[in-house]
Amino acid sequence: MFAKLFQKNTAQQQQPPSPAQPPPPPPPAKDNVSKGGLTLKDINPRIGLHYGIPSTASVLAFDHIQSLLAIGTLDGRIKVIGGNNIEGLLVSPKQLPFKYLEFLQNQGFLVSVSSENEIQVWDLEQRRIASTLQWESNITAFSVIFASSYMYVGDEHGMVYVLKYDAEEVKLVPMPYHVPADLAEDAFGTSSPKNRSVVGVLPQPSSQGIKVLIAYEDGLMILWDVSEDKVVQVKGNKDIDLKCEITADSHKEIGHKLSDDRSDYESLVKEIAALCWASTDGSVLAVGYVDGDILLWNLSSTTATNKHAAKSSNNVVKLQLSTGDRRLPVIVLHWSSHGPHNECCGHLFIYGGDAIGSEEVLTILSLDWSSGIESLKCVGRVDLALNGSFADMVLLRTSGMMGTSGTLVLTNPGQLDFYNDTGLSSSMSLQEKRNHVSSMQYPMVISTIEPQLIVAKLGLVFRDGKFSKALSEAISARKSQATYSYGNTNWPLTGGVPSQLHDAEKYQVERLYIAGYQDGTVRIWDATYPTFALIYVLGPEVKGIDVANANASVSALEFCSSTLSLAIGNERGMVRLYKLVCSADDMSLKFVTETEKEVYTLDQGDGPQCTAVFSFLSSPINAMQFANSGTRLAVGFHCARVAMIDTSTSTVLFLTDSLSGSSLPLKSLAVFSNSFDLINNSEDTESTIVEDHVRLKVFAMTKDACIVVIDGNTGSILCSQSIKSATELTSPSIYIIEGGSYISEMSCGKHLSVSSQKSDSKSESSLAVSCSKSSPLKVDHEASAKAALFRQREENFLLLFCCEKALHLHSLNEVDSDPIQKVNLMKPCCWSAPFKKDDKECGIILLYQTGEIEIRSLPDLLVVGESSLMSILRWNFKTNMEKTICPSENAQIILVNGCEFAAISLLTCENDFRIPESLPCLHDNLLAAAADATISLSPNQKITQGASSGILGGLIKGFPGSKAEHHVDLLEVCKNDYAHLESIFSSPPFSKPSIDLAYEQKVVELSIDDIDIDEPLFVSPSSETKKNDTKDKGTERERLFEGASTDSQPKLRTADEIKAKYRKEDASAAAAQAKDKLIQRQEKLERLSERTAELQSGAENFASMAHELAKQMEKRKWWNI
Repeated sequence: MFAKLFQKNTAQQQQPPSPAQPPPPPPPAKDNVSKGGLTLKDINPRIGLHYGIPSTASVLAFDHIQSLLAIGTLDGRIKVIGGNNIEGLLVSPKQLPFKYLEFLQNQGFLVSVSSENEIQVWDLEQRRIASTLQWESNITAFSVIFASSYMYVGDEHGMVYVLKYDAEEVKLVPMPYHVPADLAEDAFGTSSPKNRSVVGVLPQPSSQGIKVLIAYEDGLMILWDVSEDKVVQVKGNKDIDLKCEITADSHKEIGHKLSDDRSDYESLVKEIAALCWASTDGSVLAVGYVDGDILLWNLSSTTATNKHAAKSSNNVVKLQLSTGDRRLPVIVLHWSSHGPHNECCGHLFIYGGDAIGSEEVLTILSLDWSSGIESLKCVGRVDLALNGSFADMVLLRTSGMMGTSGTLVLTNPGQLDFYNDTGLSSSMSLQEKRNHVSSMQYPMVISTIEPQLIVAKLGLVFRDGKFSKALSEAISARKSQATYSYGNTNWPLTGGVPSQLHDAEKYQVERLYIAGYQDGTVRIWDATYPTFALIYVLGPEVKGIDVANANASVSALEFCSSTLSLAIGNERGMVRLYKLVCSADDMSLKFVTETEKEVYTLDQGDGPQCTAVFSFLSSPINAMQFANSGTRLAVGFHCARVAMIDTSTSTVLFLTDSLSGSSLPLKSLAVFSNSFDLINNSEDTESTIVEDHVRLKVFAMTKDACIVVIDGNTGSILCSQSIKSATELTSPSIYIIEGGSYISEMSCGKHLSVSSQKSDSKSESSLAVSCSKSSPLKVDHEASAKAALFRQREENFLLLFCCEKALHLHSLNEVDSDPIQKVNLMKPCCWSAPFKKDDKECGIILLYQTGEIEIRSLPDLLVVGESSLMSILRWNFKTNMEKTICPSENAQIILVNGCEFAAISLLTCENDFRIPESLPCLHDNLLAAAADATISLSPNQKITQGASSGILGGLIKGFPGSKAEHHVDLLEVCKNDYAHLESIFSSPPFSKPSIDLAYEQKVVELSIDDIDIDEPLFVSPSSETKKNDTKDKGTERERLFEGASTDSQPKLRTADEIKAKYRKEDASAAAAQAKDKLIQRQEKLERLSERTAELQSGAENFASMAHELAKQMEKRKWWNI
């Protein structure tokens, strides 16, 4: 989707006439194809992975059934978080803040409203926008009717509209129904201002979406019945009749004062800032005002039966958090009841309302009005000290014994804390106004801040390698023992479904993400799929020995894919070598210092084993690189010295003097060897490595742009080349790449032929210097042939030098000559990395200090595409960000920005993560079906907004009970609960017939004689029912008149005729008949009792099965599914 962000550069690179002038844009490559084969079609930047909460997070939404959290940002992104490291990032085309964010509960859709009033519906399964609708007026209130697809939209003109998301048509549909702006004026009998904005739209709980409370900016509120198009109740400033005033000042005792005064509010306009229902049945409403007051309105009244609003009790209770005259507006209100059977007690969460200048806190009041709202009592107050400025909060409510109840609080920048209800209640019981309540911070999958991530490495694991299978088995076992608990409290989010792509038994590790931290620790994640899993944490200490400077910050990492060896360098010059998979021979640890070498015996344990520690120079390590399939390790120190370590014998082969005359630090290393991929699957790894006549060249670059070539066996300096630069370089880097046919083409030209002549002489002289400074070697025909082969291989490779202002391309065997290709950069470059396509190096990625990303082809260095961190991730470039970037050879780069961690892919053909098959699903269809089935099987139990996924942990395939099979559509059953809304909202107001709802219908008495227990259940169509009703009426009339004409006049009967017709034989016969009838009724009652017991037993069994399955499903791990 980001391919359009790239613009092809239509100029070919040319050298500028002078260094002082900027270079002209490069001319186009012929046929739009570079000599490296890279084209614009090959470039497609996209996000493959994202972890962490953006620093611009501002609004929260929670799906109570799916247990998913959505976080909207100020830059058009939405972060979705579930359980088991399942996270997703949705990016809106526009970089705009979100005003509102709500789930369509248990349906797999998320609705957002941007600051430009664009309504977007996101499909969580597809991770994309399903439908958009641009609203013409400014949206000032928004809410979703719970468990439905209907939404209320309030605007600045006082109108309330209804929207529906049609999942089948995949579009947002504006419904004809709306609430006119002049209704409030007519109901309250006052003239409205020009623009009476709607500030709140709250569907009333337990009303099946029929009643909605509409709050206006000037303090007016109406309870509207959409089924009868009438105002049920009206509340406003003139309607305030205070019965009690409570002051819960944090610095004083809680005070209660009775009051009947209403004169202060009759002429005062109190602007509403926040509101919420303070009871589960919608009888009490909490309203926060701009002046800092909080009023609790009593809305408990009978439903009106006429066109006028019902006259209810005007009992109002005022809450104040401070006695000061100047208070902050009440920005956020949330209510949490103590339980479904204790609606008169609970906690009121308040942000704002305190005195201006007071500490920013989230206040929780414990309220009790069991004796009536006029007798409300505040029994406790707790102030939560926030970790940053408050952004938003959501309540997590659960029912039953499973799950976790609590509060999620979002603070800036991007901090998420969970407060357990148990901890809040215990703090409330201490009666301390300001109490420290422990919270659980969002457990980051990739730790980036605490501790501070310093350096990272992406390590590839060869599938056919000798140690690959052993590592995969060890990691699978490690995952099975993993736990996601934090102390004694589990993180409450459990939503999402892990990928089912791989088989746990045949799982193969392909990539490892390795991170080094400021505290000296190193952490390793399995990065095979886009759901990373932490597998190892390596502490700075080495078990069994006392090593000085071990706690120093990690400064460099290097990984060998062949031997699965890891090298860790720190700021004190220490190098630690680990093997992720150890053999029986790896039982000792070598500790090498400047003067001695000690050997320690290790206790074989699980996980990586430290095999060697080197501490012979106290300068920070800036760069390391393995060579010769892991048997050599080149180490570059900050003091511009280079060491070569033989990892097989744990010895230091050489340590050079400083390579920089001006004592500038070494910045980059590259090693060239004449033995590549010498390790195979043989049992003896070391025997497959040729030790004699192994030719190594080490290319080191210092900060003053000096390239030094070192003999990798002796440490002798072969040659050096200084790049002209007016200033010191901050991020120079060098790479060895394969030139292939490009060198052959250039060798026919004049430039390369001259350079080749120079190279021959240089090579000969360099070889002589190398031999004179190293130990004598026996020169024979075999050695000469190997040296010739080494020089021939060198001719097929290039050395690429990158710095802030230029790119230089040299032949590997003539570094001290002029470059064969040179490009001056228009912007300062801070990071670079080459990449491959079809196993051939074809391009280089450049990251500029402006955050722009540029892709150039190799080896001609032409610009192929451009993008930026802002366009892909909405990130701004930050200082030192380049130090934590690690690339893959397929143009995938992993970046860190504050608390965020992301992997982006730049090549169209690259799909190392196997997306989308490997992506976890953000919506659990099985859980949704189980929830709908539970609703349908328990019609008398109403689902509340606090329903938790703990009870609905999986799909119940069957339950004991009725033997009859019922083929029903579970999703349709759930929709039928709100089927009446379709008919209501499908027509404008005041234009439809009155609809009698189930809870308003007349109660019908049912006789026991009318119940047929053993009859099969049959539901006839409505037309057939009407026909049968008409027929039954006629039959009854005919039976009444016994076949006589209904039009004939009734005739007078004699006493004898009446006795003959109705008199029974005798009293005993009448008693026997009555007895038989009673026996029949008793049998029916017994059968009803049996059927009821059977149904009750089935329900209990079903509930028991659901609880047991939920326990198992909550303990499941994704690799066990």
